[in-house]
Amino acid sequence: MPSKPQFAVERNIDYTAVIHHLGALSKLSFGKPLDIESNRKAAVTATQRAKPALNPEKFANEIRRLVLVESKRAGVGHIGSSLSIAEIVALLYSSVLNIKSPDDPERDRFILSKGHAVLALYAALHLRGFLTREELGTFCDDGTSLCGHPEIEVPGVDFATGSLGMGLSFAVGSALAARRTNSSRKVFVLVSDAELNEGALWESVLFAGHHRLSNLVVFVDQNGQQALGYTKDVLDTSSVEKKFCAFNWDTHVVDGHDSRAMLDAVGRLDYKSGAPHVFIARTTFGKGVSYMENQIQWHYLPMADEQFKLAMKEIETDATEAQP
Repeated sequence: MPSKPQFAVERNIDYTAVIHHLGALSKLSFGKPLDIESNRKAAVTATQRAKPALNPEKFANEIRRLVLVESKRAGVGHIGSSLSIAEIVALLYSSVLNIKSPDDPERDRFILSKGHAVLALYAALHLRGFLTREELGTFCDDGTSLCGHPEIEVPGVDFATGSLGMGLSFAVGSALAARRTNSSRKVFVLVSDAELNEGALWESVLFAGHHRLSNLVVFVDQNGQQALGYTKDVLDTSSVEKKFCAFNWDTHVVDGHDSRAMLDAVGRLDYKSGAPHVFIARTTFGKGVSYMENQIQWHYLPMADEQFKLAMKEIETDATEAQP
């Protein structure tokens, strides 16, 4: 891995640039009304155009490549947040989620509670065939349905998110509904460690533990960062494993970049009885791009041309080294 370039400064964040970038984002269209029914019907046959099946590792690398390409094209940030969850999203969409089509009432549900990392989700939906490459290429364009947070107009997105701390509440309701209708579907939700600052999330944790919602699986992206600081400095969540255990959850601590270990652990879950499940996934913010890793500024900032070239070179090198 190449040494860290000079433009990766540990804590010297250019807040003027951040504010300017946020101002530019605020001018983007929030999307135009779409014919949702037509959009959903088109996605029902999406598996016919899906790419050949990828293993979780290749799926994750392809997510990273698409995140970099589309964030650069659109000139937007939230890159590091998307890169840190690549293996988790890849694992779910390549090997775990039972989704024959986004219209199937018995499909498993996935909720991206940390909605600002939506580009990783859009990339996965493309790789599953629910979005074409042309549709993915409209990310953050004027009038697109592929906005900077998930919208239900997008095939494969069941819940609009982005108001942090709310995704687990949606997931708990969905899991309870499945139980009460005798459905075998499961509910997976990915939350950020910064969302653990939200009281509403802990109400959902308490409720799910009390009702023993064993069809509910939570992944916590514990990358140790949030918008303007490290979680240990803002509100320390290092004891989250003990907290979930105290609320009667089946708790696991995993390497959030070890796809095979996570797949093995998920494969041994009991979805029919017992407690809800949580994986505390230890991840690296900006994983795969050396100058973004653990750097606060890459929560918001877009890439310059030279930064983009280096990022692409690094993930392509990682992909080559990962070949059997």
